[in-house]
Amino acid sequence: EQPIQVPPAMATFILFESASGYGLFEMIQSEDIGSSLDEVRKSVLELNRFSKIVKLKAFMPFTSAENALENINAITEGEMTPLLKEFLEQNLKTGKKKKSKDDKKKKNKGPKLMVVDKKLGNMIKEVLDIKVISNEKAEELLRGIRLFFHNFIDKLGPEDVHQTQLALSHSYSRCKVKFNVHKV
Repeated sequence: EQPIQVPPAMATFILFESASGYGLFEMIQSEDIGSSLDEVRKSVLELNRFSKIVKLKAFMPFTSAENALENINAITEGEMTPLLKEFLEQNLKTGKKKKSKDDKKKKNKGPKLMVVDKKLGNMIKEVLDIKVISNEKAEELLRGIRLFFHNFIDKLGPEDVHQTQLALSHSYSRCKVKFNVHKV
């Protein structure tokens, strides 16, 4: 059975922030999978089913450990870095446009972006002027992406994902928790 093709202007994308970089996944509309929250929950357990719901549209790896830390720190604060802005503009073919009288009619014509963090979603919506969705379905889809991420990126194995997560988590915790061994 063939998935139903969605016109690009109405496509729904999912932003995935990983320790390796930013991933942008596109929803592939299918009649049975991806339409309801229960179907999404069932599909995230099997790669074969899940890959019928989403496909990788773009991936931008971080250039260094410092670059990864800077971007993840901004994400946790609900801020959009210039790197993330450029990545989304480039891959969603969008940007802040001048408002016209017909904007209210055309509001739902552009792409939609699913994110988990509502604060980040509001920032993206404000800066890029696109519809942002943050709900349980987005959380479940991102759970599946996190589980199968290494399958979507060539030359990235599960151990590579684990290593980058471990390295970034150590850097992140050192940055956030100013631990002093001399204090009791």
